[in-house]
Amino acid sequence: MGPQCTGLRVWLRVASLERKDGKPDLGSADHEATWLLGHTERIAFLGDLYRDRDDLFHEAVLEVPCRYLKPASAAQGSATETCAAHGYSRRMRNPNRAGDPAEPRSFPGDRFRIVERARTVTRFLAPPVRPTRELPIHAGSNPCIGAPCRTADNTRGAACCRDLQIEIMCTGKQRRLEALVRSRQSPYLCKVEREGPFSLGAEMISACAFLMEDGVHCSLHGRKRPDGRPAKPDLCSEWPERGDNTHPGCVFAARIGG
Repeated sequence: MGPQCTGLRVWLRVASLERKDGKPDLGSADHEATWLLGHTERIAFLGDLYRDRDDLFHEAVLEVPCRYLKPASAAQGSATETCAAHGYSRRMRNPNRAGDPAEPRSFPGDRFRIVERARTVTRFLAPPVRPTRELPIHAGSNPCIGAPCRTADNTRGAACCRDLQIEIMCTGKQRRLEALVRSRQSPYLCKVEREGPFSLGAEMISACAFLMEDGVHCSLHGRKRPDGRPAKPDLCSEWPERGDNTHPGCVFAARIGG
């Protein structure tokens, strides 16, 4: 038994850069990369972003146990966890995360950890300025407040901020890594499919660290980057397209269907 029983150390493709005048536009992936690196509930990001030509990658630990790992039984007073597939056992380990235990993305003083020109940086992002005569009923309104949407583990609220698609770099020859990816506990990592000769696609449940304490509002909403662009990733502000899968109870499902 080893670290692969409780998590997997992998490389994720974060985003692809667009080209401008024949050269990679380093700022074109800021929103997509900020979005992915925000989902830290079950993903510990290690080190810094790595750029290879037009693609951005990040080393990470997917903190989802193997489906065959049987944890120690508190009821029986056991301190031993076992592997149901091979019969191995070991004393239960300290469950500390591989990376920063908190993986914070927001800090006191309106500072946030975002991606800027293919680098992670901490920036002051001023809070949104609201009209002085704005009606209270519209101030901070969020159509998802109270929505019954839920993720596959039945966590209710802001489901689209807790679910995400990831691309794991894994060639067809890396059979052991692929087998370990496919053996993770569902639904926290599931729906694994080979995207091509070099990677696997999968779905994860890993909440976004930009969610505020109520678990629904986004701390980046209404803020702007120093260059004037919205701080909130643009894909978080787009309505789902007709035919897209939506979570049960999504407030936009009826509008999409109509």
